[in-house]
Amino acid sequence: MAPMGDNVVVPNINLEKLLSMKGGKGEGSYANNSQAQALHARSMLHLLEEALDSVHLSSPEVPFVVVDLGCSCGSNTIYIIDVIIKHMVKRYETSGYEPPEFSAFFSDLPSNDFNTLFQLLPPLANNGGSSMEECLASNGHRSYFAAGVPGSFYRRLFPTRSIDVFHSAFSLHWLSQMPESVLDRRSTAYNKGRVFIHGAGESTANAYRKQFQTDLAEFLRARSIEMKRGGSMFLVCLGRTSVDPTDQGGAGLLFGTHFQDAWDDLVQESLISVEKRDNFNIPVYAPSLQDFKEVVEADGSFTINKLEVFKGGSPLVVSRPDDASEVGRALANSCRSVSGVLVDAHIGDKLSEELFLRVASRATSHAKELLEQLQFFHIVASLSFA
Repeated sequence: MAPMGDNVVVPNINLEKLLSMKGGKGEGSYANNSQAQALHARSMLHLLEEALDSVHLSSPEVPFVVVDLGCSCGSNTIYIIDVIIKHMVKRYETSGYEPPEFSAFFSDLPSNDFNTLFQLLPPLANNGGSSMEECLASNGHRSYFAAGVPGSFYRRLFPTRSIDVFHSAFSLHWLSQMPESVLDRRSTAYNKGRVFIHGAGESTANAYRKQFQTDLAEFLRARSIEMKRGGSMFLVCLGRTSVDPTDQGGAGLLFGTHFQDAWDDLVQESLISVEKRDNFNIPVYAPSLQDFKEVVEADGSFTINKLEVFKGGSPLVVSRPDDASEVGRALANSCRSVSGVLVDAHIGDKLSEELFLRVASRATSHAKELLEQLQFFHIVASLSFA
């Protein structure tokens, strides 16, 4: 995102080129700040396995293909692919079939740190044409062929009817672009003084909601072409329990309080201009069940097997909850691992560093209430063809 004048809107193509979780393995990286996502994903495994039980077992001659959409660059995606494949192997064996070969596609935007992800991939067990059984029995190895697929999941990524299982966790709340009206000073939806939808006006909220629903519709349209007839889709994204879209729940606490105040600090200290702050918005929307359901029903390709709000817990994983500065750092790192790339691009690395130091210091003085109040809710959807 280039520095912007008063009325300039961030070119939408840039978000797709730019957006990624923070790569590498440093303190603020996603790889080192995704323990909460791992815990939340593990707590939903029974729902994932339920969805997998409805997948049609195709001929063992044909490879079984699994995709993780929005895989990011930590070990969570590898863990989930493992769970899916082990569960399917068990289903094949219980049904008296030889398991097929498995193929897994890890997909995310081109700016994702695929290098870190590929370094985390265990080696392929299949050497010298050994059987699938030997493959699966060798611990510390993977039993599937792996490939990375760069591109936006709001568009087509795979050939027609080629995928058995789509999985996507903690990604669909990211919008494909900021609604233009939210960054346009002449619009009633202009999000003046704020960097997130939390606590914003009704027009701003409606612009965010409309963008989310447009994006989800595009996502479903693409998957309805790519998924095999007996396939299944398991989706998890941030959700909210409130009817009011400006109450974004956990995401609101993460981006609408100390993170917001830190931006205001930079303005008050004359480190950035008011316009600079107002031209930055976090492209995240935590939908309600209703927001989600409306899109699936309007699309009409999919049956909803399950759609519920699941209490995920806190995004803060700390070893010493009574150490306020550790809690403050954990909140800053949590914010930074998911939004740091966008912040760096908007105000540069130096000011970004200043911003997250202020997030940490503000969060430190509110550590107790953050630990008590910061809870994420997730929407969990299991879909198959109607």
